[in-house]
Amino acid sequence: MKNMSGSQLAVLGGTKAVIAELGNMFTWPIITQEDEEVALDVLRKGAMSGTEVTQQFEDDFRQWLGVDYALGFNNGTSALLAAMFGCGVGVGDEVICPSVTFWASCTSAYTLGATVVFADIDPITLCIDPKAIERCISERTKAIIVVHYFGYPADMDEIMAIAQKHNLKVIEDVSHAHGGKYKGRNLGAIGHVGGMSLMSGKALAVGEAGMLVSNDREIYERAIAFGHYERNDNEIQTANLKPYIGLPSGGYKFRMHQLSSAVGRVQLRHYDARHEQISLAMNYFWDLLEGVQGIRAHRPDKGSGSYMGGWYAARGHYRPEELGGLSVTRFTEAVRAEGVGDCYPGCNIPLHKHPLFTEADVYNHGKPTRIANSSRDVRQLDSGLTVTDAISERLFSVPWFKHYRKDEIEQYANALRKVASNYQELLVSDQGNPPILGGWSMFAKK
Repeated sequence: MKNMSGSQLAVLGGTKAVIAELGNMFTWPIITQEDEEVALDVLRKGAMSGTEVTQQFEDDFRQWLGVDYALGFNNGTSALLAAMFGCGVGVGDEVICPSVTFWASCTSAYTLGATVVFADIDPITLCIDPKAIERCISERTKAIIVVHYFGYPADMDEIMAIAQKHNLKVIEDVSHAHGGKYKGRNLGAIGHVGGMSLMSGKALAVGEAGMLVSNDREIYERAIAFGHYERNDNEIQTANLKPYIGLPSGGYKFRMHQLSSAVGRVQLRHYDARHEQISLAMNYFWDLLEGVQGIRAHRPDKGSGSYMGGWYAARGHYRPEELGGLSVTRFTEAVRAEGVGDCYPGCNIPLHKHPLFTEADVYNHGKPTRIANSSRDVRQLDSGLTVTDAISERLFSVPWFKHYRKDEIEQYANALRKVASNYQELLVSDQGNPPILGGWSMFAKK
């Protein structure tokens, strides 16, 4: 790879490092005639609201992930809500979750009359820190929600050991990490239940859809009973659910639209091969940047048996102390000027900083919903989120390559190397970071 360290920065009038045409490098999902034909078949049969295609997709998914049960949902948010219900989360209960995540990981607890306790994250994995979990546990804790954030596998051995010690359920949010592995085991199949989004922006993208997976039949059947009225039937084996078959216990209608499940079957058949291309590309990108001051890859160590899942919304670690204190805002601005369009500072703004988790009275309790059904003011624990509060100044987004094309990838890597190597030229014009980095969804406003 040609070294660009001596070139003038584009943000200061130099030539861009990235000159390649975008082409289809970032086009996702990959839709072919095969996807179109199965979608048209559903439309022509008028089968959009049925379940037969969805159940075929569930069986495909179950076998792919190596679990006993898979249940399709209209979106990932519903799947995670049903996972909480499946674990018995209810009024007055608490779930533990990282604050740095998309809101759907935990906000549904409000619907069940439960509340959220936020635990700090590990500064390397960006996932929930096992060492921070036990301080959050009370007699009302029912579940730990683990988010494999930006595709990085959380430390599941430690988390499962804590859960077993305190008799808690573990819910894996795999929305960022389809196809990822922790020490050789499939993400989503390690905890008691997994839930994930399959919406069109995700790595495994099938439309607006979600999936719940588990090896626990009772959790699976509770999820059916909660919002799948047409499947809450005489096949239910869980004794305390039997009196209520026929109608959804939660009053919800959560079934997956069969256009999504039909496309999902096709996408899943091709996912492993496409995921391999993404992994080759992303690892090559970071291999090219090994040793560059100021930046680090966000990926598991080689040889650990753990692998990134999907690389959704991929990030890099930023080390301002290695670049003279240069702000991540100025760094990413210079990288974008080099032609790397998707390079912005930060990540999700921590949820505990949003009024929804500090003061909102969503259901007219007369007090903030987060403490309305709680035996304690869980907001007081937010003061211990020291890594969480500072992490946005130490992260930046990187391109999400969909194809392993070395020449093109090298240009993008050169752009980051060029800026890092010439950081001193940026210090004089650096205005620092704004008060808030990132966004409430996933990305900063662009």
